[in-house]
Amino acid sequence: MIGRLAVLTAAVLGLAALAAPSAARAAETPWQTTKGASARLVTAVDGTGTLAEIPAGLHIRLDPHWKTYWRSPGDAGLPPALDWTGSANLGTAALAYPAPHRFQLFGLETYGYETEVVFPLTLPVAQPGQPQHLALAATVLVCSDICIPANFSFALDLPAGAATPDPDAANLIDRYANTVPGDGSAAGLAIGPVAAITAGPNGGLRIEATARESFEAPDIFVEGAPGDAFAAPRIATSEGGRRLVAEIDRVQAAADPPVALPGSPVVLTLVDGPRSVEAEATVGPAVAAAPDAAAWLSILGVALLGGLILNLMPCVLPVLSLKLLSIVGVGGRTPRWQRLGLLATAGGILASFLVLAAGAVGLKAAGASVGWGLQFQEPVFLAAMAVIVTLFGCNLLGLFEVTLPGRAMDAAARASGAGRPEKHGLAGPFLTGAFATLLATPCSAPFVGTALGFALSRGPAEIGAIFAALGLGMALPYLLIAAVPGLARLLPRPGRWMVWIKAVLGLALFGTAVWLLSVLAVQVPPAAAGVVAAVLAAIVLVLWLRRRGGIAVRRLGAVVAAVLAIAAVLLPLRFDRPDAAAAQAASSIPWVRFDRAAIPGLVREGKVVFVDVTADWCLTCKVNKLLVINRDPVAAALGEAGVAPLLADWTNPDQGIADYLAAHGRYGIPFNAVYGPGAPDGILLPELLSTEAVLDALKQARGASS
Repeated sequence: MIGRLAVLTAAVLGLAALAAPSAARAAETPWQTTKGASARLVTAVDGTGTLAEIPAGLHIRLDPHWKTYWRSPGDAGLPPALDWTGSANLGTAALAYPAPHRFQLFGLETYGYETEVVFPLTLPVAQPGQPQHLALAATVLVCSDICIPANFSFALDLPAGAATPDPDAANLIDRYANTVPGDGSAAGLAIGPVAAITAGPNGGLRIEATARESFEAPDIFVEGAPGDAFAAPRIATSEGGRRLVAEIDRVQAAADPPVALPGSPVVLTLVDGPRSVEAEATVGPAVAAAPDAAAWLSILGVALLGGLILNLMPCVLPVLSLKLLSIVGVGGRTPRWQRLGLLATAGGILASFLVLAAGAVGLKAAGASVGWGLQFQEPVFLAAMAVIVTLFGCNLLGLFEVTLPGRAMDAAARASGAGRPEKHGLAGPFLTGAFATLLATPCSAPFVGTALGFALSRGPAEIGAIFAALGLGMALPYLLIAAVPGLARLLPRPGRWMVWIKAVLGLALFGTAVWLLSVLAVQVPPAAAGVVAAVLAAIVLVLWLRRRGGIAVRRLGAVVAAVLAIAAVLLPLRFDRPDAAAAQAASSIPWVRFDRAAIPGLVREGKVVFVDVTADWCLTCKVNKLLVINRDPVAAALGEAGVAPLLADWTNPDQGIADYLAAHGRYGIPFNAVYGPGAPDGILLPELLSTEAVLDALKQARGASS
């Protein structure tokens, strides 16, 4: 259609040259003005003559800072809507779209035009040689700080006389018709193979393209199934800039779980300055998007460092007893057993991280949300962990011991090199490392968020590698002691002092169970959490009575304790989660429940928005609140007029919060961001907040108004 329009307008220009001395003005309507835009309907000729199609255009001029939209508007907006009802001698009119531009604001991406645009029109003449009456009702959405549907109504008559051309109108229409993406042959552009990639929770595309002359500022727009949305491309060029490879994430899928992209039809529009090409393609088989070697080494280093720092985060406080026990427990043993015990603890840590990686891969394959510490959103997991740490505490207090069968004890002794069987072998250190990891993952740490953002946006291989690096980093202290014999000799030797240490650590584990129950009380009715607490207390009582009884009592006590433990784990399944909109705890800060869609409007009003993504199971979040957010001067700043503090409580699953975090490449908390007139796309704050960092971000977000 556009090819015919270009040929037609060229013919009009040729006629104009012959008829220049007597050329008349083209048919056009007066300009109509509304807020943000003006528009008119213009044709290249002032009569129908013998033409089968009339070249025309919907000419729109936009006020400064206003824009209108392409046929696929992006995250927001609407394309033009044209109604030709009332026209006479008009076939089916066709509207073409010049190549769009990408606009980014408040985290939203839209595609369209600013300043001026002409939408080329092809108007078929139903009965050539007869007059044509054009009646057009056009609705064009124009946006700046607000969006307004601009309604225009045009009426234009083309008589049956000669189709006298107007060079200015024909040039204007033809100039924009030439920017409508075609097959790329004239521009020297071609789009090559299109393949699916496994990056991102919804998948994505890998697109290749070539150019006769080097690419300068390429951009690619993807139109897939209705409801699908694609991010801006990550573009790399080679061969002197004449070859392009782009990776594009699908940030929103039409179906849940997302429909696989291979085999799906897509329309691709590549724009490079004045050049453009449009192509329909079928997505090929999936390929894994792999970073280069330098990127891999850097991200693995970040993950290793993040895992090491995780040992120092507040999240490890509930499991400090387990970590101390694993180190103290090897003191005074043979050097070989010390090393094996430390390696077993490190192995337990690494095994836990690999289990978490497998879970993340499985959840992604099922189309579910993935993230760091999400297991703490599940009441059954909390109850199970409360049971486990309670049993660990009872074990440290001497209420029961776990012994291996005779053959297993002999094997453990042989493995440790000891002269007699070890009661516990290496199973204890291994399980200590494994459970310590599971309990230490409700919060993120510096560098952990970066590594997780990279891993969870990619495929199984990347997830496994990054999680393994995180586990290796967390296990480094144990590996260091095992590798340097001199450090092992510094560990204290066992003695009567260990009885007291075990008692203290056992009570600390009971404190961990209380913390887990406090989190559970937010996810199920408090009375249900109270029942779980009563069952845990009953387990302790049964084990205490069992310790004082005979063989029959011990056997019966073991059975009763096992039944109570199972009951405690399954009990939360009988209760529904409380309303997510439950009242927040009293605070001097006027918190408002998080609503991602409200952020752009608040910023347009000139307000500064502080977003706090937190959870009751996130101890680092609580430390941030205790030391920074809830203390002056930060608390006073968040309570000022013109500041909107939004609280995103992720204690329970919330897909909106998960999507918000994923949009910023983050999959764990704490997460804080500040928005404002001076920072409409947001300022991301570090995991560990400081008063200076928060106040500086608030000041920067105020911008010129500060």
